Amino acid sequence: MCSETLTCMPLQAVEEFVHPSVRLFMDKKGLIPRELFTTEHRGLLRDAERWMKDTSNSCMVVTTLIATVVFAAAFTVPGGNVEGRGIPLFLNEQVFMLFAASDALALFSSTTAILMFLSILTARYAEEDFLRALPKRLILGFASLFLAIATMMVAFGAALYMVLSERFNWIFLPIIALTSVPVALFIMLQLPLFIFMVQSTYGSGIFHPKKIW
Repeated sequence: MCSETLTCMPLQAVEEFVHPSVRLFMDKKGLIPRELFTTEHRGLLRDAERWMKDTSNSCMVVTTLIATVVFAAAFTVPGGNVEGRGIPLFLNEQVFMLFAASDALALFSSTTAILMFLSILTARYAEEDFLRALPKRLILGFASLFLAIATMMVAFGAALYMVLSERFNWIFLPIIALTSVPVALFIMLQLPLFIFMVQSTYGSGIFHPKKIW
C-alpha cells in the first residue's frame, strides 16, 4: 500500500513549496519535473496497479460467494414456510428477526463490497487516483467485506439455533464460539493492512500535516 501512496503524494507535496515557474524548467532531456517524476516512478506505479487488481480480484470472489449464499438463504428460511401462504414458521420468534436482519445486512454489505472492488478494477489508474480515490475505495471495500462476513456468520448461527434449540438447549454458547472463529481469523489476518491503509490515507505524517484546530 505504501507504493500507492508514495507514487503521487510526494510530487504534490513538493509542488506546494516550489515556485510555479520552477515547475516548468526542463532538464537535459527536455523533461519538466512532473514528467521526470512520472518516468522515474513508472515501475512503482505498475506494481501498485498490479497489487490493487490482484487484491480486488481475490476479495471480489469472496464477496460474490457471500452474496450468493445470503441471497439464497433469504428465500430458504429455517423451518420452512406455512403451506400455501409463504409465511415463515419461526416468524414470531425473536431469533428469526436476528436471522432476517443479519442476512439482509450481509447481502447489502457484500453488494457494496462488490461494487467497490469492481470500481477499482475498472479505474483508469492515473497517478492522482492513488492519492485518495483508489485507497478510499479499497478501505470501504475491506470494511464492507468484514461486515458481510460477520453478519453472514450471525445469520448462520441464528438459523442453526432455531433448528436445534428445542432438542439441544446448550447449543447457544457453542454456536457463538464457532461462528466467532472465522470473524476473528479475518480480523487477525487483514486488520494490520486495513489500519495501515487508513493511516496512510487519512493519518498525519510527512505529507499529511496535523490539523491543530
